[in-house]
Amino acid sequence: MAVITISGETGSGARDVGRLVADLLEIDYVDQEILVDAARELGVSVDSVAERDERTRSFRQRLASVFRTFLEHSAASGAGDPFLGAGGLENILARTYGEASAETGEIDDETYIGTVKRIILGLAEKGNIVILGRGSQVILRDCPGALHVLVVCPLANRVDRLAAQENVPREAAEKRIHEADRGRAAFHRKFFKVDPNDPRLYDVTVNTGRLSVPSAAAVVTAALQTRLPHPG
Repeated sequence: MAVITISGETGSGARDVGRLVADLLEIDYVDQEILVDAARELGVSVDSVAERDERTRSFRQRLASVFRTFLEHSAASGAGDPFLGAGGLENILARTYGEASAETGEIDDETYIGTVKRIILGLAEKGNIVILGRGSQVILRDCPGALHVLVVCPLANRVDRLAAQENVPREAAEKRIHEADRGRAAFHRKFFKVDPNDPRLYDVTVNTGRLSVPSAAAVVTAALQTRLPHPG
């Protein structure tokens, strides 16, 4: 069963590569936005708002199961923190890299990173998933057969991509990218004591400044085949 983590700086195309890899392999894909939406829906039952598509429905059920298991374990352990309710789970998962690494005083570090770790581990447990960011390459570094991918791209290309996607001036895009890069680096230093761009954390690095997103996704899917067990 495939478990792939995708990491990359803002504007690198990591999200596009991750989604395409998931589509090519016909497996699930999850990022921060999907987790936040699912946590929000948990308050009214993720199952009740599942779309008709069988794969989407199955994935939403998986998310609901992971979240409920987490909340049940938290309750069983006697955790009385109000942030562990459904609405609090949404607040935890919605935090940006910069917010997570800042001392806000709203959610303690142990609660925050413990929540992120347990949810990512829960999603990876059954396999067949692509996970974007949130330190997943570190959290799952001992996961047998997992493939860890870093997506890189020159700054100028990242600025052009973000400016086009968000329809903002290049100056605004560049400022946002620098802020996001600092937040991502601070997040990984604070919670994992690593540099997120350290190549030793990854099995594959793809450069979307030189490769198109489809080509990068093809490299990743090909690399995965070397990690999956083959019939003897």
